[in-house]
Amino acid sequence: MSWHVSVYVTLKPSVMDPQGATVQRALNQMGYKAVTGVRMGKFTELEFEAGLSEEDVKKQGDEICDKLLANPNIESYRFTVEKK
Repeated sequence: MSWHVSVYVTLKPSVMDPQGATVQRALNQMGYKAVTGVRMGKFTELEFEAGLSEEDVKKQGDEICDKLLANPNIESYRFTVEKK
């Protein structure tokens, strides 16, 4: 068994998302007129050894996101932790 961490990184609401705007325009042109907004992001999966406590996994997950996966100036992150 191990710990499985799913990390979601998205731009902060105050940051413009040109990629999301491009996808929204494309969807609208394809006939999906009900789509009124798109925000793009990143998804990362991490595996941790089973010997760690859930608290340690969460602490290390926060550190990894802060130091590597997310730019704290323009991005937010959240993650889920599961025992596999």
